[in-house]
Amino acid sequence: MKSRRYVPQRYQLKKEAAHAVLTGHPWVFRSHLSTAAGVFRSGQWLKLVDHANEILGYGIYETEGLIGIRVLKRGKNPPDRAWIKTQLEKALAKRTNLKTYTDAFRALHGENDGFPGIVVDVYRDTGVLQTYSDAVDTFGRYIGEVLVEMLGLKSLIWKFPVKRQGKKKEVNFRRLRGPIPGSLTFREGKLRLTVNIGEGQKSGAFLDLRGLRKWIAAQSWNGLKVLNLFCYTGTLGLAAEVAGAAEIWNVDVSPGALEFAKKAHALKRDRHRWIAADIFDWLPSLPKGEKFDVIIVDPPSMTSQVAQVPRALNAYREIYRGLIPHLSTKGMILACCCTSRIPRKRFRMEMDKHLGQRLKYSRTIEPEDDHPVGFPEGDYLKLLVYR
Repeated sequence: MKSRRYVPQRYQLKKEAAHAVLTGHPWVFRSHLSTAAGVFRSGQWLKLVDHANEILGYGIYETEGLIGIRVLKRGKNPPDRAWIKTQLEKALAKRTNLKTYTDAFRALHGENDGFPGIVVDVYRDTGVLQTYSDAVDTFGRYIGEVLVEMLGLKSLIWKFPVKRQGKKKEVNFRRLRGPIPGSLTFREGKLRLTVNIGEGQKSGAFLDLRGLRKWIAAQSWNGLKVLNLFCYTGTLGLAAEVAGAAEIWNVDVSPGALEFAKKAHALKRDRHRWIAADIFDWLPSLPKGEKFDVIIVDPPSMTSQVAQVPRALNAYREIYRGLIPHLSTKGMILACCCTSRIPRKRFRMEMDKHLGQRLKYSRTIEPEDDHPVGFPEGDYLKLLVYR
């Protein structure tokens, strides 16, 4: 924290940018910055002031992308070690109730916990740090080390998010402390899930889907036939098996993910079918008479750009248009969306339109305590049940 990088430089905000800071939004978009910001380097801490030279807060500058400044703290006093520790303690306190249910959780959820661009997931005694911009790489490593001490972790891995991996020539993760555990099993209620630390999507597992796995595992699906689309490593399929499903079709484009699922997430393998295919190509080839009692649809994020939202919505329409003929008379669809650019209200409206002739909206599965929503763009995951 003694580096020159952490000595805030004064920057006067334009009216639109000042409004964003005052209203609590964690981002100042590049389009709202003045040309004066061009002198700063990526990762430079800024003291943000308004036209009257009043200090509004502190942020971290980025040289590329739509986000020009990630706002770290509001108010006149600069962030210091004590403030950082207090904020981390507040974030961890939100997760207290999870400890009786699971030993894998998101310790820090980026902007939603007040630490923009920094995510830390914990799997038992191993932490996985992810930083979503080179501007926060150094600060993220510092935060990761602080959390290691606070949580008594043995290992800390730094993994680059998928959206950054293409820009980096090196490996996708680095060891920052302790051994790399490789394959690791963690508990989640009735379930025992396995993750390869540092590999695959996100930090290795989709911890944000815990609420959906919990809900599925608590259902009475005895004898039902389930179609699990975009299944990845099959954790939702395992939850369906625990719920009593007699037959589970797991479909994903990645043969490697399916091989991992076969070994890790099937109690009775004869209940599962594993199909490596592109969903959009496979669905039209499904025989007309093939029916399912439950269909789970959990596609990856379709876009991060507002301009591409119509294309993403068309993809959803194509999926559900193809699925409806394969749903049994009293069937159920679990519709998921992790595209942050599609607001919750818009997704619900689209699903009502596509499913409304056959099904009725039943419920929303809310985010768990370790995935708080602190601003509109942070409300990325939508989980809807239609019966």
